[in-house]
Amino acid sequence: DSEGGLYVCMNTFLGFGREHIERHYRKTGQCVYLHLKRHVRQKVPGASGGALPKRRNAKLFLDLEISSDLNSDDFEYEDEAKLVIFPDHYEISLPNIEELPALVTIACDALLSAKSPYRKQEPDSWEEELQASKHAKTLVQLDNGVRIPPSGWKCSKCDLRENLWLNLTDGSVLCGKWFFDGSGGNGHAMEHYKETGYPLAVKLGTITPDGADVYSFDEEEPVLDPHIAKHLAHFGIDMLQMQVTENGLRDNDIKPRVSEWEVIQEAGVKLKPMYGPGYTGMKNLGNSCYLNAVMQAIFSIPEFQRAYVGNLPRIFDYSPLDPTQDFNTQMAKLGHGLLSGQYSKPPMKSELIEQVMKEEHKPQHNGISPRMFKAFISKGHPEFSSNRQQDAQEFFLHLINLVERNPVGSENPSDVFRFLVEERTQCCQSRKVRYTERVDYIMQLPVAMEAATNKDELIAYELKRREAEAARRPLPELVRAKIPFTACLQAFSEPSNVEDFWSSALQAKSAGVKTSRFASFPEYLVVQIKKFTFGLDWIPKKLDVSIDMPDFLDISHLRARGLQPGEEELPDIAPPIVIPDDPKGIYCLILPSLDIDESSVMQLAEMGFPLEACRKAVYYTGNLGAEVAFNWIIAHMEEPDFAEPLVIPAFGEVASSGAAALGAVGLDNQPPEEMVAIIISMGFQRNLAIQALKATNNNLERALEWIFSHPDPEEESDPSLDTVDMENNANANILAETGSEGPRIKDGPGRYELFGFISHMGTSTMSGHYVCHLRKEGRWVIYNDLRVCASERPPKDLGYIYFYHRIPS
Repeated sequence: DSEGGLYVCMNTFLGFGREHIERHYRKTGQCVYLHLKRHVRQKVPGASGGALPKRRNAKLFLDLEISSDLNSDDFEYEDEAKLVIFPDHYEISLPNIEELPALVTIACDALLSAKSPYRKQEPDSWEEELQASKHAKTLVQLDNGVRIPPSGWKCSKCDLRENLWLNLTDGSVLCGKWFFDGSGGNGHAMEHYKETGYPLAVKLGTITPDGADVYSFDEEEPVLDPHIAKHLAHFGIDMLQMQVTENGLRDNDIKPRVSEWEVIQEAGVKLKPMYGPGYTGMKNLGNSCYLNAVMQAIFSIPEFQRAYVGNLPRIFDYSPLDPTQDFNTQMAKLGHGLLSGQYSKPPMKSELIEQVMKEEHKPQHNGISPRMFKAFISKGHPEFSSNRQQDAQEFFLHLINLVERNPVGSENPSDVFRFLVEERTQCCQSRKVRYTERVDYIMQLPVAMEAATNKDELIAYELKRREAEAARRPLPELVRAKIPFTACLQAFSEPSNVEDFWSSALQAKSAGVKTSRFASFPEYLVVQIKKFTFGLDWIPKKLDVSIDMPDFLDISHLRARGLQPGEEELPDIAPPIVIPDDPKGIYCLILPSLDIDESSVMQLAEMGFPLEACRKAVYYTGNLGAEVAFNWIIAHMEEPDFAEPLVIPAFGEVASSGAAALGAVGLDNQPPEEMVAIIISMGFQRNLAIQALKATNNNLERALEWIFSHPDPEEESDPSLDTVDMENNANANILAETGSEGPRIKDGPGRYELFGFISHMGTSTMSGHYVCHLRKEGRWVIYNDLRVCASERPPKDLGYIYFYHRIPS
């Protein structure tokens, strides 16, 4: 605004801009505010005093910081503070101990010296500045003739080829230590130091013209080596010629550029920057590119634009006194930052001329920092609240869950993603079937590796690669498996075996198969390519494949058909209570559908959770998918038996937390709140969820079946229920507009057009980098954190998550 600065309410200590301060005063009656303003002065090298006399105001926003370096040596800052009294807007300059009461002066001083919530998090967001090693200057290097090749590295004491470290004294190449997530090595580099005392090692694959990752075993921390170029040259490594790639190869060894990092980021191509509404970048807060990519895709959808940016005045008017803890306010603010164009402006011609004359290029003051948004949306979440890299697909589902729980108006924007999946399970022996439906938001496609169209090339490449590694020569040009999209679609629709299937027709275990179809087609279809899997050694890995994803997709043939003529349904009989071979004689309760969806187990295990905990989560949530099981994990991960093997709770333990998760009836005959929340998150009303759980003895899977088979359930007879719900659940009216006929869906034709995709670079969801490509105004645009440019070669074949929009009939 023209005044600039930030107004802080001295009662609530919340900040507001000029355009909102009057509204806050009228809403709350709070009349005393602290007005903070920062003046920015640009230094002039060589000038007297080093500063221009002209000042310009620097706007202070709650979170939408401009992406310029506020600590740059090119600028000086002068802060101004005033006390403002409403309604007359009377100003008192600070400090002023004569006119102000002592209590007000103390409050102002405390506020001015305090850090804002997101500033408090900043030290955790950046790595500690590295110090030069005490060994760097006096390091002794042995003249033993060792020369390190540009590729084909292997630990000299084992066969590991990753996480390798070059000892800068004798040139030994050894593996690092083993980490909890399955990565790392056998610790041979550390053993070598203990045997020899050679202190410094550099990680192979991190060497670039700008430096390298160096570790000091003696100082037990990462360090700087000011003489790294000299130390590497001793072993034949020219830093100026090294370019980092995913395999640590030199740039000259890959022509043309085919590495995943280069292709997805469109490296080597001069891209034209894009400016204006909808072309705003987002600052990377350490490892928040997964959040940036997902939010760029989300706010390219009109329904989300209308719900949050279109309703921005109403959301701000009715926001709580603490807007930092309000989901809708944070979504509206982020959406406004991305779509308004205020933070994406092209440089002035005068600035460009100045840069050319000075032969320098300064980054533009464009883009926003989603620090407050990330702090809120990840609050209480053990993974998203960290600074580690995360899975974009898991964050997308987490975001949809929050959208569901925080309604904004009568339209829920997440309705555009929701669809129903019909699962048909057949007993192979009796041939009888059971049809069930569940809610989902993502279509997960398996990678049909067996259908690769270039198998001969892959075999030849693998042979050449092994020969090159054995001979320590440069690796051959990468050959990526080419998988037809039709093969992945066919693999999705094929029947899958159901482990430990209990047939109600036979009253015994039997072989069973399950097929999935679309009971409804969403307005926006989100397709995830399941690239992440486990190797034979149970170490997570990523499939580096190329899939010919179509611009136009027709999945009409996957429409569910329901019970067919001649098919006989499996009886609705629960498995019996059995007595295990237990010396204590404890009765064991076995619930219906004891088969565990191993695909969901693997999805959770890929995130780093213990395998047994993942199995329990999927089992206790009735095989309703990885997202629901993830919520169970978050709620139970502090329990002492969290990672213990799955044990069916005893019949007499219905009051325990485990039995509550299984759906046991509580003493007050009220369903467990956790199960109620799961059903609400799927799009059903709270009273309907409670009624269904009561009718099915709190069995989650059967409760969902009951909801679909009772389109007109009876009204809840307990008159106090609504009062209790409103008091205990702030989102009790999340589905007040929808009635009780089931989850909201926007069914229609199954024909779609691609408008965006998110790509991942790296070997694991917990590392690497995410980039988003979106089709806007007839052309593709790449969103790489703060960098927003017109795309020249959109890598549609290497994407991880794809966004399709329904084609109107």
